[in-house]
Amino acid sequence: MGVEEKSYRANDDGEPNNSAGQPIYGQILSKDLTNVLVVVVRYFGGTKLGVGGLVNAYKTTAKLVLDEAVIVEKTVNVSFQLTFEYQDMDKVMRVIKENNLEILEQKMNLNCLFLIAVRKKDATKIFQFFNDLRCLKIREIKQ
Repeated sequence: MGVEEKSYRANDDGEPNNSAGQPIYGQILSKDLTNVLVVVVRYFGGTKLGVGGLVNAYKTTAKLVLDEAVIVEKTVNVSFQLTFEYQDMDKVMRVIKENNLEILEQKMNLNCLFLIAVRKKDATKIFQFFNDLRCLKIREIKQ
C-alpha cells in the first residue's frame, strides 16, 4: 500500500487460493499500515493443516510479527521557505508554534529565512496562514 496511491499485492505462492496472501494482507489492514512488506515462510503443515489451518497459521503469524514489530510513523511533508524581516519574528513564530511546525533550517541576517516542514494534509491551510500575514514571502520548496 502507499500513501498517494493505494496498491498492494497478496500472493499465495502455490498455497490454496486465498489461504496465505489475503490473511496476511488482512493483518496489515487491521494495523492500518502502509509501505510495508510481510513475508511468512511455511516449512511444515501441508495437508495435515488443511485450508482452514493454513489460513489460521498465516493470519496468526502475521499478527504476531506485526504486534512485535517496531512501527515507524512517518508523515508526508511539504517544505516552505519563509523570508521576512526580523521585526515580524513574533508573528511568524506564533503561527509556527500554534501549528506545531518543524523548522528545518533558519538563517538570521539582514532578514530572516526559515525552511519549515508541514504535513501535506495541512499544507494549503498553513500556506494561507502565512500568506495572510502579508509581512513575509512564502514559497514551496520542491523536493
